[in-house]
Amino acid sequence: MALPAWEVVIGLEVHCQLMTQTKIFSGAATAYGAEPNTQADAVTLGLPGVLPVLNQQAVKMAVKFGLAVDAKIAERCVFARKHYFYPDLPKGYQISQYELPIVEHGHLDIEVDGKVKRIGITRAHLEEDAGKSLHEAYPGMTGIDLNRAGTPLIEIVSEPDIRSAAEAVAYLKKMHAIVVSLGVCDGNMQEGSFRCDANVSVRRGPDAPFGTRTETKNINSFRYVQQAIDFEIARQIEVLEAGGTIYQETRLFNPDTGETRAMRLKENANDYRYFPDPDLLPVIVTAEDIAAIKADMPELPTAKKVRFESQYGLSPYDANLLTGETALALYFEDVVKTSGAEAKLCSNWVTGNLLAALNKSGKGIEDTPISAVQLAGLVARIADKTISGNIGKDVFEAMLNGEGSADEIIKAKGLMQITDAGAIIKAIEEIMAKNPGQLAEYRSGKDKLFGFFVGQTMKATGGKANPDALNRLLKEKLAG
Repeated sequence: MALPAWEVVIGLEVHCQLMTQTKIFSGAATAYGAEPNTQADAVTLGLPGVLPVLNQQAVKMAVKFGLAVDAKIAERCVFARKHYFYPDLPKGYQISQYELPIVEHGHLDIEVDGKVKRIGITRAHLEEDAGKSLHEAYPGMTGIDLNRAGTPLIEIVSEPDIRSAAEAVAYLKKMHAIVVSLGVCDGNMQEGSFRCDANVSVRRGPDAPFGTRTETKNINSFRYVQQAIDFEIARQIEVLEAGGTIYQETRLFNPDTGETRAMRLKENANDYRYFPDPDLLPVIVTAEDIAAIKADMPELPTAKKVRFESQYGLSPYDANLLTGETALALYFEDVVKTSGAEAKLCSNWVTGNLLAALNKSGKGIEDTPISAVQLAGLVARIADKTISGNIGKDVFEAMLNGEGSADEIIKAKGLMQITDAGAIIKAIEEIMAKNPGQLAEYRSGKDKLFGFFVGQTMKATGGKANPDALNRLLKEKLAG
C-alpha cells in the first residue's frame, strides 16, 4: 500500500515593531539608524536600581491590532521575564508575556488561487526587542549595538493552519497591510520592523500526527519567506525519505544560496524559566479603553477592498491588488481624485504600467519616480482624448526618464491627437489610393483588411489620429 503524500504544516511568528517614539519600558528613543549604542539608556542596560515603566502607547497599539484581527483583548495581562544569556541581552532576560498575553484567539482570512482560507491567530503579546550582534563589521570579533534593545514589539503567533509557502506569503502580506494601515508599524522589512520566524514540519497526510518542526529565524522579505519555506520542506522530506531524523532546531536562512542551515537546538518554554516580572504591575484594559481605541480605528484593507469594488466599480482582483498596500491604495485614490478620469482607467495605469515599471527597477510605491499628481496628469490627457492610450505609453516612459510632466512632454514632442476630421480623411484617402488591390479585396468581402487600413493610416499620422474618429471615418470611406 502506497504511503499518502506529504502534508506541510506551517506556523508563523511575526515580530512587528511598534511605532512609538520611545522604548517600551524607558524614555530612550527608537529612531532607526543612530550611531551604535547612543540609544541605550540605564534601563536598556539593566543597571542596578533602575525600574521599567510601561509605555501606554504600546499597549494601545497592541489592542488596536487585536481588534483588527477580531481577537479577544485581555482585561488583565501580565509581563514575564524570559531568561536566556546572549551578549545582546544585557539584563540576562527579556521582558515579554507568557501565560497572560494581551491578545488571544484572532484570525486572518487569506486568498490563494481564488480560494479564501481562515488562518487562526493563537496570540499576540507585547515584548521588548533585543540588541543586535554585528559579526561582519569586526574581523575576529563581534560588536554589540544595543540601540534596538527595549524597542516595543508585538509578537503575533499563528495557529499551524498554513499548508504551503504561498499561503505563508499571503498571510504575511495581509498581516503587513493591516499593521501598516493601523499605523502601529511602518512595515519596513529591510530595517527589521516587520520580520518573521517560520516553523515548518511535514507529515504523512492530514490525519498523521504533526512532525518535528524546525524554526527558521528572522526572515525579512516575502521572497525570502517563500524560498526558506520551500527549501525547508524539500530538505525535511528528503531526510525522512532517506530514513533520517528531523531535529527540533533553530535554523538561519542564507539569501545568497536560498538555503537554511542549523544554528542551535530549539529551546522549550521550560528552558526560559518564565516567571511574572516583579517590577511591572498587571495591565488592566477596560471596556471603555477598548471602545475608545475602536473609535479611532482607520479603514482596514478588507473593508477598503469592498469599498473599492462598490465605489469605483473595480473587479475583486484589481481591488485586492490596490488595497494590498496602504501606500498603493492612497496613491490610486489620489490619481482618481486629481485626474477626474474613470476609476478603471486609473486602475489600469496604476496596476499595469506603474507597478510593472516599479517591479522592473526593484522599487516600491513609496519610491516611485512618478507621483500620483503626475500620473493623474497623464491619465487626464488620455481621458480627454488629447492623446491615445498607445501614445500615453510613450509619454509614461518619458516621465519615468524625468523629461517633465505629461503636458510638457506632449507639447515638446508634438504628440497631441489629430481630431480634425478633414486631416484624418485626407490621410485615409491617400492610403486607399496607394493600396487599390487591398481596397478591392476589402470591398469584395475580406473584412479583416480593415485592420490593415487602420494600421497604415495610423502610421501615416505618426500614431496621432484619434482612434474613435479614425475607425468611424475609415468605415465610411471604405464603404465607398
